[in-house]
Amino acid sequence: MPAKSKSLRPSRNADDSAAPVAAPLNSAPLDTPPSFLEKSETPAAEPIAHGERSNLQLYLQEIGKTALLTIEEEITLARRIRRGDKAARDHMIQANLRLVVKIAMDYKDFGLPLLDLISEGNIGLIKAVERFDPRKGGKLSTYAAWWIKQSIKRALANQSKTIRLPVHLVDKISKMRRTAMQLTEQLGREPTDEELAIELQIPTSKVAHLKSVSVRPASLDAPVGEDGDSSTFGEIVGDENAVSPYEGLREKNLNSDLSAMVNSLDKREAEIIKLRFGLEGRDELTLEEVGRRFNVTRERIRQLEYLALSKMRKAMAANESVRTLEEIEDEKRARERMAVIREFVESKSRKPALAGSN
Repeated sequence: MPAKSKSLRPSRNADDSAAPVAAPLNSAPLDTPPSFLEKSETPAAEPIAHGERSNLQLYLQEIGKTALLTIEEEITLARRIRRGDKAARDHMIQANLRLVVKIAMDYKDFGLPLLDLISEGNIGLIKAVERFDPRKGGKLSTYAAWWIKQSIKRALANQSKTIRLPVHLVDKISKMRRTAMQLTEQLGREPTDEELAIELQIPTSKVAHLKSVSVRPASLDAPVGEDGDSSTFGEIVGDENAVSPYEGLREKNLNSDLSAMVNSLDKREAEIIKLRFGLEGRDELTLEEVGRRFNVTRERIRQLEYLALSKMRKAMAANESVRTLEEIEDEKRARERMAVIREFVESKSRKPALAGSN
């Protein structure tokens, strides 16, 4: 029995990153961690980072030194724990740390490093050991598995995604992934959504939903290529909501013309148009709301609005008819400038697509 408690968090370097590892542990002591780590669940599994591999190997070797407990030993230690024996508590925790590693393997592709998953699972194990009562029947491993899974799933839900996932979804996604791996081994290919749905006994639409919410977001600062000097996603992915320079310039010209037209009206008519159409950054108001401001009926506001719009239409028509030759030339040059700007913007937007095709 150990004299003092050892750290329940696997040591790791600051630059260690998460990577999927191999098949689940069996109940035997982990005295050969290298072979355990080299075994892969699927051909598509990614290699473990060197730093994380060495830290995990050391951790597995350390926890493998404590023998598994028999049922009689569990009962004896549980009695001592209820009497406040800290050494018995530490011994029971140390003897069950391999169970945490086994369970953590099932959640290794959800966005948190495996070592972090093990640490979170150890917290659940501690709670289980402190609450375990052998008088109610059952083994500690069965009772602790629930606490370990809950601790890991809550950590994943809170930390691994930009958009927080409910705990019950984490569990369903994990089950779907395990089933997908089993079907991949049986079929020799990735299963379809329909095959997964039949195996899981859920609708195909539910499978598609679980797949969509399990996708981790990519950072716009992430490099696209393997070399350090490559472009980032943010540099090549266009913002669909962004206004192009061409559209911005055209809108600016229209706003300028509209502002001049509104200001040609008398003060009350101009104010009604601004309030009704939300000009100059204002909120659009209803006829009734504008009527209350001017202390008149909504019908009167409708009449004044119609009158103001009629004046603006006549003014626009008059401006078109009295344009000078110089104004026509200015407008022609403006259209040519706009065409050049449009061509420039379109050429810029085509570059990422061309680069991707190479």
